Amino acid sequence: MKAKKKKECNFASVGGQALMEGILMRGPGGTSMSLRLPDGSIETVMKNVTPLKDKFKPFGWPLIRGVVGFVETMILGYKSLMESAERTGLDVGKDEGESKFEKWILKHFGPKLMEIIGFISALLGFALAFLLFFYLPTLVFNLLLGLTDKIALWKTVIEGVIRIVIFVSYMALVAQMKDIKRLYMYHGAEHKAIFCYENGEELTVENVRRQSRFHPRCGTSFMFVMIILSIMVSSVIYLLFPQLKDMTLVWMLVKLSIMPLILSLGYEFIKYAGKHQNHFVKVLSAPGLWMQRITTKEPTDDIIEVGIEALKSVLPEYNGNANNLSDVKQDSNELNSNEEEAK
Repeated sequence: MKAKKKKECNFASVGGQALMEGILMRGPGGTSMSLRLPDGSIETVMKNVTPLKDKFKPFGWPLIRGVVGFVETMILGYKSLMESAERTGLDVGKDEGESKFEKWILKHFGPKLMEIIGFISALLGFALAFLLFFYLPTLVFNLLLGLTDKIALWKTVIEGVIRIVIFVSYMALVAQMKDIKRLYMYHGAEHKAIFCYENGEELTVENVRRQSRFHPRCGTSFMFVMIILSIMVSSVIYLLFPQLKDMTLVWMLVKLSIMPLILSLGYEFIKYAGKHQNHFVKVLSAPGLWMQRITTKEPTDDIIEVGIEALKSVLPEYNGNANNLSDVKQDSNELNSNEEEAK
């Protein structure tokens, strides 16, 4: 009986994201957000989220669902991250010591302020990502090419290596921040809880603690797979159109244009990796699993408890059982919003 349960669990579609003092979890039973509140209690908010692939079937087709899923995950993740900061009291004291300019902004923009700040932050984030992962690698390669033309044929590989160095360096630096270290502990708890469920074990703190914190379906692995795939795809394009070596701007636009394809291929690989453990999967997953030594940390028992609550809330076999959840609430704002859209 236990072996049968384990086999079924291995194919369950469950995934999550670490939040500020909490975890966002998506599974067969829905989407939830479990948070450790300042008073020590755990609050689990059920999110009424309907995937676009369920509303429009073509969005669920292979090579399309990857891009759609990525955009959906980014939007949901950002909103949940902001909400977790508010619910856990991390914005307490923000009104203390405000400057006249900040007071003027709050007075004239009011509730729209966070939306404006969020939009500007997103634009700046995309601009920074473009500079770091598209422009800078090409710039560095062109500088190296000026020193020796023997590396011309290795353009895509060298640029890919530079991206990896930038990515690893950035994540390693960010990991030194106190708040980020705790975020990474929640990341580790999310992986451990999912592994415990996939292994068919009872979801207890003791069982979860024994699990590995390195999971092949992690977003960190997804990022590395995307970099590797981008090297492979761009290498083929570069060999077919060698004249691109003298067209820097066009080359960067080409790399941007193939991003949807890279996202789609990466998504399909991660789904495949979650169900198979052959040599091909192990080789491509290895860099991402290694990187998780930076992006995940061993969680404490109180953090593991949050991971268990988050996972139980999205599993059909636990839904509706109040004894398994500390405090489950329906997010009425999102529910009403979706009902209005349906009308």
